[in-house]
Amino acid sequence: MSDGSPTVLRGRILCYRIFDVGDQIDLDRAEQTLIETPGKKRAKLSREGAESLAFTSPPLDVGLGKRSLALPKVARTIECDVAARFFDFAAISVLFEVPIPPGTRLSEMLPLCDELYDTPVLEQHARLELDPLLDRLRSTIEGTHAWPGVETYTVIFVEELEGSPSAREVLATPGLGKLLLGETSPKRLASEERGDVLKHAYSYFDDDLAVIDWNSAFVLEPSGSRDIPDILEFATSQLLELRYYDDLLDVELNGIYDEVEEAGGRWWALFWSPYGALARKVMRQLLEVTEFTERVENSLKVIGDFYLARVYRAAVRRFRLPSWQESVGRKQTLVAQVYALLKGEIDMRRNTLLEAAIVLLIVFDIVMAFWPGAK
Repeated sequence: MSDGSPTVLRGRILCYRIFDVGDQIDLDRAEQTLIETPGKKRAKLSREGAESLAFTSPPLDVGLGKRSLALPKVARTIECDVAARFFDFAAISVLFEVPIPPGTRLSEMLPLCDELYDTPVLEQHARLELDPLLDRLRSTIEGTHAWPGVETYTVIFVEELEGSPSAREVLATPGLGKLLLGETSPKRLASEERGDVLKHAYSYFDDDLAVIDWNSAFVLEPSGSRDIPDILEFATSQLLELRYYDDLLDVELNGIYDEVEEAGGRWWALFWSPYGALARKVMRQLLEVTEFTERVENSLKVIGDFYLARVYRAAVRRFRLPSWQESVGRKQTLVAQVYALLKGEIDMRRNTLLEAAIVLLIVFDIVMAFWPGAK
């Protein structure tokens, strides 16, 4: 620790690239489809306190083997293990595990981490890995769609540091904030910025630590348990789905407004409401979005207030999931209001048409009463 930076004896960098591929995946059928695939299993949490969290439908893990990836920014090729995780709400996470050479100081990892956080190389390779899997699993995916969005997250996962420093000592490491930000400038971070990055720090024992930032995390876990990275991956997948439905509702609202304007301009709209089919479509979309968002939010149950549950809640806050939920909820409300307005307009025109028919019948009766020879 000559430069004040701890030395890693065992650790890996976990790089996640998460995509949305549909509305729902039947994981039981997917597991049967991939029954001959080695390295296939259903995920579960294992750490003490894991009973405070429970997957409604445990994700399906599939090992994809070792890969060599060329990183242009640091001008080196890395060897990594690749795996895919399928969630029942049709998010798929591709994980690249990059080993940290024993004897590497945390400060020496900064250039590599800076590139891994945002490099398009991992996204491109992740999509290439997914294509053949999706071809095999197409029949198990309901409501497939191709949304270009992706969520990225990186966990610096350390099992052992030289000298076994305490969590407090590791948190005081001068370069830890810059490492999580991928900040390669030689200047020091402002104390306020460093404090903001490191304030979301949690420990269960004196020798473990989880520091959660919006795009990356540092996890020191001597037990080797992957529960905290798994929780961070899950929270990132929730963020992805909220972003997807936020975009979808924007598109749908714009489309609804255009259809309302187009339908209202037709000449026969004076006599008959053109909005019946549109109202049914709006209600169907509202129900689909509501059902999906509830399923995503309920796919991990927080049962108690134990350590893992606290870490999960911290990730939810750090990723600003409540703000995204509020945005989606606000747009759902707008869709519901549009439906109510369309239904009200349909009812009004139906009543107007009925009243006009009654008036015509009355006029007809009067005319017929005075019409010569009507009797």
